[in-house]
Amino acid sequence: MYSIDEIKELLAAFDGSKATAVDIQLGADEYISIRQKNEKSIVTAAVPAAEAAPVIVQPAAAAAPAAAPSAPAESEGTAVESPMVGVFYAAPSPDSDPYVTVGSTVNKGDVLCLIEAMKLMNEVTAEKSGTITKVCVENGQVVEYGQPIFMIK
Repeated sequence: MYSIDEIKELLAAFDGSKATAVDIQLGADEYISIRQKNEKSIVTAAVPAAEAAPVIVQPAAAAAPAAAPSAPAESEGTAVESPMVGVFYAAPSPDSDPYVTVGSTVNKGDVLCLIEAMKLMNEVTAEKSGTITKVCVENGQVVEYGQPIFMIK
């Protein structure tokens, strides 16, 4: 277990570095995850695993593309990449509509999806305004760090 002073020291070192993410394990069921975007730190604290419930979302009925290229083309827009390894969820709950679909207009900061990592649901937000031109992964699919998950144009 880390003391508050030790956590503050780690945060100060993180803030002065070029690192973009750090995870601090506090105990068996608790940790702190910090992601740095545009010179701002975003801090999330874990809820004990007993309180977290997995979310399973059924994919929305949509026509699947006939042949998808292995790498997104630049003409489709800018890739939104997964900020972590985890499970991709398109909606906040199984009964809800997806946050976005192809053709959805989004503004900077809008929630695009959830990625479950270590029993925590992490929101992925749009880094720019535009229109979703492609959803690169399927609901419930495991995604890797840096993997394109959406294209925004």
